[in-house]
Amino acid sequence: MRPKEELALGVTSEIYLLERELWVGAAIINRAPRFFSLPLSLKMINCVLSPAMDRFGIAAYRKCSSGSGYPNISLSAPLPGIPKPVFAAVDSHEQCETKITTLENGLKVASQNKFGQFCTVGILVNSGSRHETKYPNTFVQNMFHCFVSSHYVSTAQYGSKDEILLTLEKHGGICDCQTSRDTTMYAVSAEVKGLDTVVSLLSDAVLQPRLLDEEIEMTRMAVRFELEDLSMRPDPEPLLTEMIHAAAYRGNTVGLPRFCPVESVEKIDKKLLHMYLQSYYCPERMVLAGVGIEHEQLVACARKYLLNVKPVWGASTPTNVDLSVAQYTGGIVRMDKDMSDVSLGPTPIPELTHIMIGLESCSFLEDDFIPFAVLNMMMGGGGSFSAGGPGKGMFTRLYLNVLNRHHWMYNATSYHHSYEDTGLLCIHASADPRQVREMVEILTREFIQMAGTAGEMELERAKTQLKSMLMMNLESRPVIFEDVGRQVLATGKRKLPHELCDLISNVTASDIKRVTTKMLCSKPAVAALGDLTEMPSYEHIQAALSSKDGHLPRMYRLFR
Repeated sequence: MRPKEELALGVTSEIYLLERELWVGAAIINRAPRFFSLPLSLKMINCVLSPAMDRFGIAAYRKCSSGSGYPNISLSAPLPGIPKPVFAAVDSHEQCETKITTLENGLKVASQNKFGQFCTVGILVNSGSRHETKYPNTFVQNMFHCFVSSHYVSTAQYGSKDEILLTLEKHGGICDCQTSRDTTMYAVSAEVKGLDTVVSLLSDAVLQPRLLDEEIEMTRMAVRFELEDLSMRPDPEPLLTEMIHAAAYRGNTVGLPRFCPVESVEKIDKKLLHMYLQSYYCPERMVLAGVGIEHEQLVACARKYLLNVKPVWGASTPTNVDLSVAQYTGGIVRMDKDMSDVSLGPTPIPELTHIMIGLESCSFLEDDFIPFAVLNMMMGGGGSFSAGGPGKGMFTRLYLNVLNRHHWMYNATSYHHSYEDTGLLCIHASADPRQVREMVEILTREFIQMAGTAGEMELERAKTQLKSMLMMNLESRPVIFEDVGRQVLATGKRKLPHELCDLISNVTASDIKRVTTKMLCSKPAVAALGDLTEMPSYEHIQAALSSKDGHLPRMYRLFR
């Protein structure tokens, strides 16, 4: 029988009851020869179907009883006789959802209330690998990330990480720490009634880490393992992301590596860590964000645990902060590597060469950020074995123009990395090493075709998919927390989802063409990993991106 949940999808109870009565009649026909004589069966069927025809009409009866049990109506057309749905309207209170308060020491407190008995609270710090210009060949941020990511370290209040976890378990809580090139984030999800304990724990973890010698040594082991795992991982995307940033911003800001080099692991000690934290872990560079709690409660906890607290490293000196602006350089980073033995199971993975080509886009503070986001969604892409279906991007350009036409390509995916002063839009592709040159030419042609006029249906599909993805992600409490924290940390305010949807809806085909034309004027950044025997030169890639059709310069060989 048809599940009752479908009633919530627009099927009214009347149609449901009609179909149910018709199915009862069908069941009688199927079972009649077993229990009753034919005249008696027909009499029973008439008793069931006659009330249905009297109640719903002969037209509805014929429509629902013809062939299958469902009306023959297109999915794009509304069902006849169904009342028009009434959707909830956005009230005026949504403009006040995210509340922001700045304390006397410069710390920002941002919150958004959300129904439920659990909350997500955390501290975001404007600190990342891009700020390590003054710490050459050490990369302190990665080392400190390994400290806190291992479920936090011992603090002045908690003797070990086990005590921290036991404290959180009393409130059904979990903790996490993540770092990126420009942000470090500490977060805890727990019951609302444990807010005081959570903020106290966060303050202790951020401002009072003990950094014991045994913890530093364990972290050195974790860094070595992480670096070894990075080189052995079948998925090359994290390594390629490192390489493309190094090529695009050679030796500066976001081009600095996120992962500490092996030779620098032993150079990092407690003194160096304190020196780094003293410069960047100051209240002016922090945001305490929370979702699922009252703003007044969060502000009270912030005043109690974060207002007049002296860090373990002493007074902060934000004058030593590196304020360098990202300088896009372009270039190429190559890594010849044997990719024939990366399979982790009995089924071998084909040997592939991975190429990533990127061009400078814009920062997330600029107005062109939204058109670039739509362009990235319009390019889309994925793997050759991605599952299809509505909303899976099967009508994006990299699927239609690349994966569907060139069976030998295993992957073609678009990425957009954006920071406060720069951005990078790139395409990652992988194929057999013997077809690298042809693969690179396909990518350069796709970049050139971006500057053409986007079709109306193509553009609307990309905008709809982007808005759908945005709203779906913001249904999750931890995602809302990260969105609130990152926006307030970067801009001091937060754009609400409906504002972003309005900006997305206003993007036109001329906007896409304008930002693409501007992007194509920059030098390409190229990352290449695997067997690079057939890899074209950087000069040829640059010439292809400067041409009208995106074709690589022809090469003539006497011998192959």
